[in-house]
Amino acid sequence: MKNLLGFVAFLLIAQGAGGIAHTFIGWFDKWALVDHLAFLDGYEIYVCVLLIALGLAVGAASDAVGRHE
Repeated sequence: MKNLLGFVAFLLIAQGAGGIAHTFIGWFDKWALVDHLAFLDGYEIYVCVLLIALGLAVGAASDAVGRHE
């Protein structure tokens, strides 16, 4: 379970960071999922920051699960 949560945390943080890099720099054109969702137009930065915060929370939860096993 800890490995799965760690992987999900990595994906969330990577998508958030990739979305921010795409918005400000233009890199990761095909990789950032947030920029391809039409209903998030205008809210990309907020969603990317939320993804990073959620990834950090899931990462902390994976550490908590690891301690209890």
